[in-house]
Amino acid sequence: MNVIFMGTPDFAVPTLQMLIDEGHTISAVVTQPDRPKGRGNKVLMPPVKELALKHGIEVLQPERVKGNEEFLMHIKALNPDVMVVVAYGKILPESVLEVPKLGCINIHGSLLPKYRGAAPIQWSVLNGEAVTGVTIMYMDKGMDTGDMLYKKEMVLAEDETYASLHDKMKDVGAAALKEAWPLIVSGGKERIKQNEEEATYAPPIQKALGEIQWEKSNHEIDALVRGLNPWPAAYTYYDGQMMKVWNVSTGVGQTEYEPGTIIEVDKAGIHVQTGNGILIIKEIQAPNKKRMPVSEYIKGNTIEPGKLLGD
Repeated sequence: MNVIFMGTPDFAVPTLQMLIDEGHTISAVVTQPDRPKGRGNKVLMPPVKELALKHGIEVLQPERVKGNEEFLMHIKALNPDVMVVVAYGKILPESVLEVPKLGCINIHGSLLPKYRGAAPIQWSVLNGEAVTGVTIMYMDKGMDTGDMLYKKEMVLAEDETYASLHDKMKDVGAAALKEAWPLIVSGGKERIKQNEEEATYAPPIQKALGEIQWEKSNHEIDALVRGLNPWPAAYTYYDGQMMKVWNVSTGVGQTEYEPGTIIEVDKAGIHVQTGNGILIIKEIQAPNKKRMPVSEYIKGNTIEPGKLLGD
């Protein structure tokens, strides 16, 4: 099979590696341009590009895809059987989707039609889902609206974070595509249309979503902390200073304090009143500091019981 692969971050790497290992002809890899990253603003190549160059595969890095006639003519000349798209990072126009003979295949990080959109992994954790998975689907001009070909379920651990689910899902996605490959080769006769009435959405994550509303339940706050770890991170305020919250657990008992009130501070963490009980903050990050267990933080810093978080 002659394949063009489109992907950018580390999430896409296992799928490209699987296609290489399976002996497919990767005629080109399309990825985002090299960008400056980190504190030093050092220009880094995308992880997918690194893997492609290691295997001597041609790399294309167009600044734009829509309306780029030179890029369109280039991929047409490669005459691909299929295009595989994994977290590429740009919307593809119909002119590109129509190029491969067997269609454009996408690995989406949810069990469609649930969680269409940019952030399905985060929202699965944020909403406390017990089960999620990946969908191998045909791309069309809509946002994750194409026909489904294959699904692979995953059970979320109780302490699942966005980071841990992301890392599991990138391997599950590659495995699912490998299992679905015979269906793609046969022309996708088993493809199923999505039920629009069952569709839900996973919009891009905004930093403001991370502010903890202490009147919410323990379960909701715990899901927020896990779903936004490592980015953008859940946070609250103590004495007017932002404090990122990285890990929490449910405390014992019930009080009549106002939600957000610090009840107790000990080696276990910061015990805080919520809308339905007590939550223990176990790991935090103060401004310009590294993240650390509360037990370490309180050795050199004071957190006073009775104060209200969020002020």
